[in-house]
Amino acid sequence: MIRNTRSAYGSVAIALHWTIATLIIGMLGFGLYMVTLPIFEPSTYTLYQLHKSIGFVILTLVTLRLLWKLSGATPTLPAEMPWWEQAAAHLGHLSLYALMVLMPLTGWFLVSTSPLGLPTVFFNLFQIPHLPTFEFLGQKADVSAFFTEVHGWAAYAFIAVIAAHVGAALKHHFISKDKVLQRMLSSKP
Repeated sequence: MIRNTRSAYGSVAIALHWTIATLIIGMLGFGLYMVTLPIFEPSTYTLYQLHKSIGFVILTLVTLRLLWKLSGATPTLPAEMPWWEQAAAHLGHLSLYALMVLMPLTGWFLVSTSPLGLPTVFFNLFQIPHLPTFEFLGQKADVSAFFTEVHGWAAYAFIAVIAAHVGAALKHHFISKDKVLQRMLSSKP
């Protein structure tokens, strides 16, 4: 990854950041709502299809964001930032990216291993194939239950990491009064 003295992210990185953030926050709320619904209602099936479709959009956008991040310049953190805060920032971003990939993949795995065998239809346009499952992992119902648990707990972890990320951004803006938040709001230094 190229690092330089840029003081702001570029417009593509900013657009991807805010689009992905909006979709993820919406999906976390949507997912928490969906698990309260009766599972075998036709309207619930429709909502799950929408949830899965948006999950694939997020996975695609996150893949693009990671490729953009690896090929583009990333602004450096302020030099006056303590080492522990820089380490926390790097760990926080690593956690965010890991969860951005883990959430849609565990969702895809839980659907793929579900004994119900329900298809994933991307916005009613085409069917997305299930991931291959391996017999050595155990019975489909057990494997699906495992991925359901991981998906659910990862959602709560995601909420905590997002809250910490937002809190850190607000701390930089209002307490440290540095440019950390502004560099993700405008591509102009």
